[in-house]
Parts: sequence; structure tokens; C-alpha cells
Amino acid sequence: MNDVIFETVISTVAPDGAPHVAPMGIRYRQAETGSDVILMPFKPSTTLANIVASGHAVLNIVTDARVFAGSVTGRRHWPVRPAERIEGVRLACALSHVELELAELQDDAQRPVLRMARVFEVSHAPYIGFNRAQAAVIEGAVLVSRLHMLAAAKVDAEMRYLQIAIDKTAGPEEHEAWGWLTEAVARHRAAAADSTPPSSQEMRP
Repeated sequence: MNDVIFETVISTVAPDGAPHVAPMGIRYRQAETGSDVILMPFKPSTTLANIVASGHAVLNIVTDARVFAGSVTGRRHWPVRPAERIEGVRLACALSHVELELAELQDDAQRPVLRMARVFEVSHAPYIGFNRAQAAVIEGAVLVSRLHMLAAAKVDAEMRYLQIAIDKTAGPEEHEAWGWLTEAVARHRAAAADSTPPSSQEMRP
């Protein structure tokens, strides 16, 4: 069976104090002290570099889908608040957050494995459920992050299907996030068209 992966947002702090926010799929692994968090960021990664430098990170549980869409459309600056037990920050919109400490690092040329131990966790707001539009935005964000890898027909087909959930269940936040994603697809297509060399017919005098 595949590992169960949970879509969350990881916040870290650079040595100069600059916060960094990045959605990331994480795994949970049972340990003697509770459930550790497993991160596997690709190299190069600002999240990875910040964790190696500081030894800490914060796991944010959010339902504001704009954070996920923003991460792949150039909108990475979100309001943060200081963490409580570590040198770090958590998202102001987080329903809950877990402050983490690096317990083990298994290096790898492509995807190191970071085992993060829980230091502190707290809830800030009730979780009232996840709607289909929020899930659609997250899936759309994954598609946008892979536009350079996927065929245009596949992207279009999946975006059309996800649009159904947006049309039926989205609120203002999801509509805004979905707009960012569709604009990103359009920009990618326009850039690709501009870089396509003229056909042999077009090159004839």
C-alpha cells in the first residue's frame, strides 16, 4: 500500500530571520514519544536549508486553500505569528500548529528524509470540515506545480473536472485561489507559445 500523505503547510525561518511558508505532503510515524512527522523535501529546498540550519519547523493545519494556490503562483507571504516553544513562526490562519524539532536526518541526493519530533502543539480554531472546492484547489495547485511536466490535454481535462467542485461548493476564498491557478495556466501557455519557433511554412519568404 502507498504511504498515507497529509497535505499541510510547513513554516520555517532562515538564519537571517526571514520566514518561509511552503505546502508539503507529510507522513506520520509512530515513535516512543508519540507520532513523529516525516518530511521529504526535494533538493534544493529552502525548507530543507532552514531546518538544517535551525533544527526546527512548524507544521500548520489550514483550510484556507489560498495558501496552497499562492505557493505555486508567486504568493508566498502570509501573516505569521511567533511560535511558542521554538525559534520559528506559525501561520496566523492555522487552525492548529505543531512545533517540531529535527530528530534525525537521512541524507539523499534527491529527497532527504527528516524525522521531526513534536515539541509543542495547540489548536486555535475549530475544524468544521473540508469542502470539495478546497480539495479541488489543492489538486489544482499540484497540477500547476507540474505544468512543465504534463501534457496540456491532461491539465485541461483535470482542471475541467475540478471546476465542477469549484462551481458547486466554493466560497470567496476558493474562488480567489482558483482564479490564481487558472491565470497561472494561461500564463504558462502564453509563455510556451511565445517560445515556440515558427513553422517551416512561416519561415518561407
